[in-house]
Amino acid sequence: MTAPNALSLGVARGGVELKQFFRERGSVVFTFAFPAVLLLLLGSIFDQGPIAGTTVTGGQVLTASFAAGGIVSTSFVNLGSSLAVERDDGTLKRLRALPMPPVSFFLGKIVLVVVASLAELALLLVIGVLTFDVALPSDPVAWLTMAWLFALGITACSLLGIAASSLARSARSAGAMTTLPYTVLLFISGVYVPLQELPDWMARIGALFPVKWLAQGFRAALLPDHMAAGEPAGQWELGKTAVVLALWCAGGLVLCLTTFRWRSALTR
Repeated sequence: MTAPNALSLGVARGGVELKQFFRERGSVVFTFAFPAVLLLLLGSIFDQGPIAGTTVTGGQVLTASFAAGGIVSTSFVNLGSSLAVERDDGTLKRLRALPMPPVSFFLGKIVLVVVASLAELALLLVIGVLTFDVALPSDPVAWLTMAWLFALGITACSLLGIAASSLARSARSAGAMTTLPYTVLLFISGVYVPLQELPDWMARIGALFPVKWLAQGFRAALLPDHMAAGEPAGQWELGKTAVVLALWCAGGLVLCLTTFRWRSALTR
C-alpha cells in the first residue's frame, strides 16, 4: 500500500477544515452575513431608481462591488484571523509536528477558502437578483472574466491573509488585524462609496491594493458596458486588473514565505 501524497493529504485536510468551519456557527454566520447584510442595507438606501444617465440602479452597482468584498471577507479576513487563533492556541504547532507536509496543510486551507468564497459569491448574487433586479450575464466571456477574477482574487487575498496572521500577537488581536484594514479598503476601493466621490489622494491609495481592481473587474462582468464611463479611467481596464492581481499574488507569496510562523511569538 502506497503512502498518500501531498495532494491527497491536502484534499483530506480540506474536508477537516470545512467540517471545523461549519461547526462554528457564530463564525459561519458572521463570515457570510456581514457582506450580505451590508449589501441589503446599502443597496436599499441607494436603490432609488437608475443612476443619472444610465439604466443601472445603485443596488446593482453595489451588488457587483460587494461580490469582490465578499471574496475578500472569506479569504483575507477569515483565513488571516483563523490562522492567528490557531497559532495562539497551539494548533499550528501540533499540526507541524504531524507527518504531514506543510503544503498539504495549506492545500486544506485553500479548499476551505474556495468553497466559502463560492458560497459567499453565490449568496450575494442571489440577493442582487432577487432584491435589486441584477441581470446575470448571458455572455460566456463575462462568466470567464468572473472565473479568472475569482481565482486571482482568492489567491492574492488568501496569501495576504496568511501573511497578516503573523502580525497578530495573540488571538485577541486577530480580528482587528484583518477586519480593520478590510473595512478601510472597502471604503477607499469603491465598494461602499463610488470612486468618483472619493478624494483623489484616497482613491490613489485604494488603487494600490487588490480590492479596488477586484471590485472594478466584477463591475465589468456584471454591469452594462456604458457603466465603464463611471470608472476613473473611463474604461474597465481588465488587462491592468489581471496584472495588478497577479503582482499581488506574487507579492503575497513572498510575504508568506518570509513572515509565516508556526508558533506564537509569545511562546518563544
